[in-house]
Amino acid sequence: MVQLTETAVSKVKEILDTQEPKPAGLRIAVVGGGCSGFSYSMAFENSPGLLDKTYQFEGLKVFIDQASLLYLDGAQADFVETLEGSGFKFNNPNVKSTCGCGSSFSA
Repeated sequence: MVQLTETAVSKVKEILDTQEPKPAGLRIAVVGGGCSGFSYSMAFENSPGLLDKTYQFEGLKVFIDQASLLYLDGAQADFVETLEGSGFKFNNPNVKSTCGCGSSFSA
């Protein structure tokens, strides 16, 4: 199961509240691409897919497709703010290597 920190949930809800019409939840996925083979994708969705697993975090619905679940099991998403910028960061125990940009990985 994937986890979201309190900070990540709060930030997603803050962004979600600015959307019109308001989406049903957040989709987290692993997609092919990037310099190491895979990258993370986050997007708002109006409804879950037929085979999606739906998680609830403090009232926030998170949809994850079956294929992405294989790569996200045990992963944690956080929202970080540093001098270099801010954004969502994944800590994933399934990752074998990452690229220099930090947004692509191999499993």
